[in-house]
Amino acid sequence: MQKFIVHKGLVAPLDRANVDTDAIIPKQFLKSIRRTGFGPNLFDEWRYLDHGEPDSDNSHRPLNPDFVLNQPRYQGASILLARKNFGCGSSREHAPWALEQYGFRAIIAPSFADIFFNNCFKNGVLPIVLSEFEVSRLFDEVLAFVGYSLTIDLEQQIVIAPNGRSIGFDVQPFRKYCLLNGLDDIGLTMRYADKIRTFESERLLQQPWLANTLPG
Repeated sequence: MQKFIVHKGLVAPLDRANVDTDAIIPKQFLKSIRRTGFGPNLFDEWRYLDHGEPDSDNSHRPLNPDFVLNQPRYQGASILLARKNFGCGSSREHAPWALEQYGFRAIIAPSFADIFFNNCFKNGVLPIVLSEFEVSRLFDEVLAFVGYSLTIDLEQQIVIAPNGRSIGFDVQPFRKYCLLNGLDDIGLTMRYADKIRTFESERLLQQPWLANTLPG
């Protein structure tokens, strides 16, 4: 998992509340057995004018010119600004996969659905909760200035606006540690790889029959 320490990026404003995970990555894409390739289908039903299916060629599909991510000024955005209750609905982990694979490193909203919020941290995406007042202020600024970017300093737990204004945010210490060090659940376990190998070796010496495999 990619480390998140300090990130500066262009902001895309998704001015919708209660964005559910089926909007983030529609249900038909859950049929894929891979963990990659979901970025082109992020917000698929809003982003395209036709119906998308897994493994289809997205390069020739008609785009919805009114959708924010299709507008030229937001191309290359890596910070998503949204309204309350972002990520509600089903618990699919594909939602943060799609956001991360599109290129988003952080999402700022007044509130998130709990399971989606947890899944973001496990997949290298930083969800930041700010007050509705601060989020509305950021929406106004993003819409007013082309190329509006924010700097997010996870270590200091601050969002820095272009004019230098700092906005503090809370993050649970363990989640912060994992993002700063780029550790997902597998990475956390692999920190103890030497101890695990030692344990397994000693266990096989004491119980060698565990190394046997059943025929067939």
